[in-house]
Amino acid sequence: MKINSIKPLVIATSLLLIFQSCKQAESPTDLALQGIIPKPVSVVATGKSFTLTSKASIFMGSTEHVGIGNYLATELNKTTGLSLVVEQTSSAPGKGIYFVLGNADSKVGTEGYELEITEEMITVKANEPAGLYMGAQTIIQLIPTLKLNSQQDNYSIPTGTILDYPTYAWRGSMLDVARHFFSVEDVKRYIDLISYYKMNVLHLHLSDDQGWRIEIKSWPNLALHGGKTQVGGGTGGYYTQEQYKDIVAYAASKYITIVPEIDLPGHINSALASYGELNGGIIVPEEGRYKGETTRHGDLGDKNKPTDLYTGIEVGWSTLRIEKPETFKFVNDVIRELAEITPGPYLHIGGDEAHATKKEDYIEFINRFSEIVKANGKKMIGWEEISQANIDENAIAQHWDKPKYAQMAAEKGAQIIMSPSKRVYIDMQYDSTSKLGLHWAAYIEVDDAYTWDPATQVEGVSREQILGVETPLWSETISTMDDIEYMLFPRMPGIAEIAWSPAASRSWEEYKVRLGNHAPFMTKRGIDFYRSPRVQWTE
Repeated sequence: MKINSIKPLVIATSLLLIFQSCKQAESPTDLALQGIIPKPVSVVATGKSFTLTSKASIFMGSTEHVGIGNYLATELNKTTGLSLVVEQTSSAPGKGIYFVLGNADSKVGTEGYELEITEEMITVKANEPAGLYMGAQTIIQLIPTLKLNSQQDNYSIPTGTILDYPTYAWRGSMLDVARHFFSVEDVKRYIDLISYYKMNVLHLHLSDDQGWRIEIKSWPNLALHGGKTQVGGGTGGYYTQEQYKDIVAYAASKYITIVPEIDLPGHINSALASYGELNGGIIVPEEGRYKGETTRHGDLGDKNKPTDLYTGIEVGWSTLRIEKPETFKFVNDVIRELAEITPGPYLHIGGDEAHATKKEDYIEFINRFSEIVKANGKKMIGWEEISQANIDENAIAQHWDKPKYAQMAAEKGAQIIMSPSKRVYIDMQYDSTSKLGLHWAAYIEVDDAYTWDPATQVEGVSREQILGVETPLWSETISTMDDIEYMLFPRMPGIAEIAWSPAASRSWEEYKVRLGNHAPFMTKRGIDFYRSPRVQWTE
């Protein structure tokens, strides 16, 4: 009796597996249903399919941009097991994947692209190399996770056309390497992750009370001593200038600009601990954000005596002193050396939470920092508090907390980067059960990070005044690459979509389906992501 009762279940299960296998083997034919993140501006399906095989080649219309083809080949070969090769051609091939620079729709600008898929060819056109790279990222997402035929190396992609370009010029993420230090390889992995979603800026938070992470040759003890520790008392670390240049070059190969931040005039204890002449005596801070913290900073009572290194997380208690001549020698040297090894146009001077700095001193600090940055050929960025100083269109203010500061900055002509802490601070916990992260700003589930619009975030700040969107990852509780990935995913792809895709085409109900179907893409790339209960994940 037991054997007979099991037979129907076995038969039913077998039929279900056969049915599922048949479904998986079908060629997808609707390009509009492929779940690309960020969502393209326009997708038109033509109802057929292109089959990618190991015999296909990637053709580059210019030898100058063969690196993009090599990148695409490496990504596709790694995830499919194919052996695609890259070739250079002076004319359009009859089949394969073809990248051509020029003659794209003028709408695509410097980072957009046109993508046409026929039964024989995938063609990517762009007016600038960055657009070709963004088109390659879309192709990577279009490759299905399952083979068309289990006996052959065939992958099917639906035919159609895509016209795509970004809404905002600045689509960034910030990694805090000061509170916990991350290796060069970790930073490169971070660059890879954000580049999948067409982000183009990596903001590195290189200094804070807990650690100094960049070699400054004229002030060597900043890194040698100030970089020795981190939150919780770990060994810390720093980047030599050669390592930093390597990170910058790697990011550039992904069309990502590195923006370095040295936090001034507060968040500065790692420098005060490295050079006693920067210390200005007793400082009485406002109440810190992290109530109940027992780990405190060292004695700041003796002028010209180095402070103790610091391993806690409370902020707002350290400051440079404006009356000390050593202060601006230090600032000039640091900005000069950092500008020399940073080819991008921006330097970030922090400027946030300077609770221990007198307001009149703070305003003078920011005014002088602006001139120093400008004298070194860069444009100054600072957190929103810099709006209290005499900034103008030559500055960029990063909104994170108080709308009034973003409004003040916009009124003075500065552009705004939107980083509202209640939406995009992805070091915040998902909910009260999250083991990683903090929640001083909010609990931020995946839908909370997606359901907002930069253009309407701050009353009085118009779309035209917004440079873009950036999602910071502070590292008080983050110490490994797995931690980083768990906090980034699945929130970061949605924030990237906010920065790239038109607001009118976005909705949570539609996006959560695409995100759920995106799980195999993340899994294939070894991304340790949080399986939010608000999304139905495809296995």
